Amino acid sequence: MTTTRTAIVLGASGSVGGALLHSLLCDAAFDTVITLGRRSLPDAVTLARKEGRALREQLVAQMTPAALEAATVAALQGFEGDVVGFSVLGISAGTANITLEEHRAIDVALNAAFARGLRASGVVRHLCYMSAAGADPQAKTTGSGAAGMPRYNRVKGESEEAVRAEGPAVVSVFRPAMILGSRHTPWLLAQLLPLFSFITPARYRSITVEQIAQAMIATAKTQPTVSGTYHYAEMMDAMASEGTPPARATRSS
Repeated sequence: MTTTRTAIVLGASGSVGGALLHSLLCDAAFDTVITLGRRSLPDAVTLARKEGRALREQLVAQMTPAALEAATVAALQGFEGDVVGFSVLGISAGTANITLEEHRAIDVALNAAFARGLRASGVVRHLCYMSAAGADPQAKTTGSGAAGMPRYNRVKGESEEAVRAEGPAVVSVFRPAMILGSRHTPWLLAQLLPLFSFITPARYRSITVEQIAQAMIATAKTQPTVSGTYHYAEMMDAMASEGTPPARATRSS
C-alpha cells in the first residue's frame, strides 16, 4: 500500500530550502507540502501544479517566535497521518557583521518556535533540522561570528539543543560543512573544494544543496524512532539506502 506524507517546511526561500522544496514537490511520497515564510514562492506554486501536488503557503508577515509558533500550529490543523517537519532556516551569510544576540534571534529563537509549534500540533513526531558541521553549544561566544568560527558554532549548537528540547519526539540533525550550490558560497571555492575531498576529513567534505535535501527526505521516509546526528558520511548513507536507516547515525555530538 502506498503511503503518502505531508511535509511542512521552514526556510524554503533559501538555497538549501529551494532544493528541498523542489525535491519534495517532485517526490510522489509527499502529496502535500506546507511552507512557512514571509512571502509566496511563485516558482514552487508552478512546480506544484505541474507535479499534481498540493502546496499550501502559510504566510507569516511578522516573523517573530510567537507568530511563527502560532502559524505552525494553524497550518497543521486538520492534518493526520505521517506529517514531517523540515527546517533549513538560518543566517547563511553576514554572520560576522551581526551581534551574537541578533544571530540567536534567527537561528535559535525561530527554530525553537517552529519546533514548539510542531509538537503542539499533535501530529508531527519527526523534525529534520539543518545545522552545521562544528556545532557546539559550549564553544566560545567571543570573536568573529563568521561561519566556522567558535561563536558561529556556539549558535548552531544552541539551536540544536533548543529544537531537541522543545520539538517533537524525534529530531534528526543534519550538519553539512561547505555547501555547494549555495548563493553564498564563492564560485572559485566551490570549484576547488571537491578537488581536495580525498584529504578532507569526512565530516568536513563539501556537499551540494541537492544532496542535503535528498538526505533529509530519505531520512524522513525511514521514520526513525530515535533522534540522530548526520554528518557527510551519514547523509551519503541516507541517500544510498533510501528506505534503510543510515548505518552510522549517532545519537548526538
